[in-house]
Amino acid sequence: MIRHTLMVNCPDRKGLIFDITRILLSHELNIIENDQFVDTDSNKFFMRTEFTGSFDSGRLYSDLEESLGREASLKLLGSRKKNIVILATKEHHCLGDILIRHFFNDINANIQAVISNHEVLRELTEKMDIPYHFVSHENLSREDHEQKVMTILNQYNPEYIVLAKYMRILSPSFTGLYPGRIVNIHHSFLPAFIGANPYKQAYARGVKMIGATAHFVNHNLDEGPIIEQNIVHITHKESAEDLAKAGRDVEKIVLSKALQLVLEDRVFLSGNRTVVFR
Repeated sequence: MIRHTLMVNCPDRKGLIFDITRILLSHELNIIENDQFVDTDSNKFFMRTEFTGSFDSGRLYSDLEESLGREASLKLLGSRKKNIVILATKEHHCLGDILIRHFFNDINANIQAVISNHEVLRELTEKMDIPYHFVSHENLSREDHEQKVMTILNQYNPEYIVLAKYMRILSPSFTGLYPGRIVNIHHSFLPAFIGANPYKQAYARGVKMIGATAHFVNHNLDEGPIIEQNIVHITHKESAEDLAKAGRDVEKIVLSKALQLVLEDRVFLSGNRTVVFR
């Protein structure tokens, strides 16, 4: 049967779980998965419920809103694939991993297009029958280049934008148009090793683990709400090139996992944090 997802975010109080499940039962819906969390710092209640059954979405939403109050944030979601556009530059590992997962129907997404400021990844993308848009940044200001990118994005109107090693800093005016809708990946050496050649810097310091962080993008560079992280351990035997290879491997895994969580509606934003129901 088709699964539906209810996402609730509201001020915490007694009886919320009872009230929500009682309403679902009154509509003769069957709960098959349920998770909840209370953020005691903000006194916010988060609940994600998957259910099956036929229902009138307007009536169900109205009953939930009446019970939970107007301060509640409610989302009733189906199981359809979400539309995404990927932004990339030259590195292939994250983009290639997502394209392969998409080809074999392993992610809950429809990749509408890839946009890049280089031509390097065109052949890879078009082999998967995905439209590829080259938008050169040469001799353009950041604002002018972003405007060209936004013109293409507006053609597709994606639900999420994925930065698959997109090596351009996005302006607040750009990111502000897509709050909670841009997913980025970067190595976990920040802020210790910034700039060019972070793996050479890490090698010189003798680091013993490499990681990656996937997060939502906001106006603070690489400081948005974290969705997923992971690490791999290394030893003194690895060269700087080995570190970079291990870094690429963990980056693509973390980005794909973060995408899976987002596309399955398992992530709530809570200020600069996330609540993730796995």
